[in-house]
Amino acid sequence: MSTELFFVQLINGLQYGLLLFLIASGLTLVFGVMGILNLAHGSMYMVGAYLVWYFVAVTGSFTVSAILSAVIALGLGILIERVLIQRLYNRNHLDQVLLTIGMIFVFNSLQSILWGNDPYGVAVPEALSGSVPFTDNSSYPVYRIFAALICIAIAAALYFMVSKTRLGMLIRAGESNREMVEALGVNIKSLYTIVFAIGVMLAAISGIIAAPMRSIVPGMGESVLITCFVVVVIGGMGSIKGAFVGALLVGVISTFAAVLMPTMSNMVIYLFMILVLLVKPQGLFAK
Repeated sequence: MSTELFFVQLINGLQYGLLLFLIASGLTLVFGVMGILNLAHGSMYMVGAYLVWYFVAVTGSFTVSAILSAVIALGLGILIERVLIQRLYNRNHLDQVLLTIGMIFVFNSLQSILWGNDPYGVAVPEALSGSVPFTDNSSYPVYRIFAALICIAIAAALYFMVSKTRLGMLIRAGESNREMVEALGVNIKSLYTIVFAIGVMLAAISGIIAAPMRSIVPGMGESVLITCFVVVVIGGMGSIKGAFVGALLVGVISTFAAVLMPTMSNMVIYLFMILVLLVKPQGLFAK
């Protein structure tokens, strides 16, 4: 592998890892704070991608479509938590798995009814459609750089919210001892609604960002969900920092594996997960 190809693939891997972090952070936030194992989290990624495709077709503006899609995803998260997820807090993980698997089938059916089963694509916004010279013989798409910067900005905002704000203090307290937080007068139900809605919106934003770079196809949420569970397991369940490090590692490893050993690329991240669990059974940053 040439030095030029190495750096291009490294940047691709980091950009992919940052996108994985947005999805995995919502998954680990919901599990860490609420104890909810949401197997339908990947469906929110699919919802974000389909919504932005639909609104771009209607409005012609990617920016307006992205904002509308994120707001709808936030509202959808509030609705799901209020109507369905609240009923699971005092029940075991098997009930959570059964309900959220059912939600996957519901969202896949709704996607098929509303938008059909044809693959779709979203054009890269004209302002971001160029490329930046990387070397004398290669360049890198501006949109991919933009996507990476957006992911970094959201990751920084998430860190600031969790670490420096009153809401973040309540989230961390609820994760550590939810009974004590409730006894101190905090409306734990509203806190859980906010956390779940944020998790859903993060997954949808990931789908929005990925839409111009990937095909929008039925069932696209299931494959990314499996990868995100690998990220969460490697980083440690409930750890935002672990999700960030795990996502970058998985992104870089899977990208290089696709180039160096394409026939085994799907297996490599699982082998890496097994290796991590042999050394750190609770994940790299388990709490």
